Amino acid sequence: MAISKTTKLDAINSMLIGIGEAPVNTLNSGLQEAEVAAILLDNVSREVQSACWSFNTDLRYKLGTNSDKHIVLPSNTLVVDTTKLKRDYNTDVIERNGKLYDRTKNSFEFDDEVEVDITYLFDFEELPEIARRYITLRAGRKFQENTLGSSEMTQLQFKDEQAALINLKDFESQTADYNIFDNYDTYAAVDRGLGSPVNTLDTQRRLYS
Repeated sequence: MAISKTTKLDAINSMLIGIGEAPVNTLNSGLQEAEVAAILLDNVSREVQSACWSFNTDLRYKLGTNSDKHIVLPSNTLVVDTTKLKRDYNTDVIERNGKLYDRTKNSFEFDDEVEVDITYLFDFEELPEIARRYITLRAGRKFQENTLGSSEMTQLQFKDEQAALINLKDFESQTADYNIFDNYDTYAAVDRGLGSPVNTLDTQRRLYS
């Protein structure tokens, strides 16, 4: 039997097995523990993806205006900011009501396209396998702590979780493809001052640095 990538059902079953529960056959099993595990898995996935990894972040992405001069953001936008190297400090943008909002002008209107760094929220099964593993282990530890509260199990699970995080950061550094001779990337790397993957959304990444 061929080995396949981790599905959401696989992740939930891993969490259930971690507390001594039998695995389920579907995501809609009706088992309360499975439903709680699914909610926690989604929450942890959202938390981890909010750290702005290269696999869910587009740098220097140009967003155009519509007929109202508004910039509508993709529905799965997690974090958005103007591109750091080209940042106009007279423009301070955030997401508001699904659109880009200029806090400097207190307006949704833009005269031209805006270049941003944008991070997206992807479904669990759209993520790289190495990210799925880290999310599964992190969610599994939290699930166990919330249900059994075993400090001994927490210590063992935390070791696995940290090893998975190290692997994820190694994967990020190998796949981000940042070039020290690229002015933008050099600026971002120096600005972050962190030993982990480069992106311009610094605050979100510090949890995993």
